[in-house]
Amino acid sequence: MILYTCSLEKVAGSPPAPLAHPCGRAAKALDDAGHPYEIKPVKGGRLRPWTWPSYARDRAEVEQLSGQRAVPILVLDSGEVITGSGRIVSWAQANEPARTAG
Repeated sequence: MILYTCSLEKVAGSPPAPLAHPCGRAAKALDDAGHPYEIKPVKGGRLRPWTWPSYARDRAEVEQLSGQRAVPILVLDSGEVITGSGRIVSWAQANEPARTAG
C-alpha cells in the first residue's frame, strides 16, 4: 500500500489530533499498527504560496486517485483509496496488518 503525504512525511505525528500534522498522524497510525507501506511525498501545499503555480501539476496523481488534491491519502493494495488522516487512523486501527511469507 502507498501513503501519499506532503513533503513533511512523518513529521509531527505524535501530538494529539488537533495539534498533530495530518500526514504524520496517518503515518504514525500505520506504523503503530504494524502495517507495511510505501510513503510517497508529493510537492506543493495550500499554505505554501510559492508552490501555487505548480500545485495542480504536482498533485495530479493524488487528484486522479482520490478526486481531491489534499493529502494524506492511503491507497490499499486492492486499489481502494482512503482519504484524510482520521479515516486512515481508523482503518489502521481496525485492520490487521498483512502477513508476509517468511
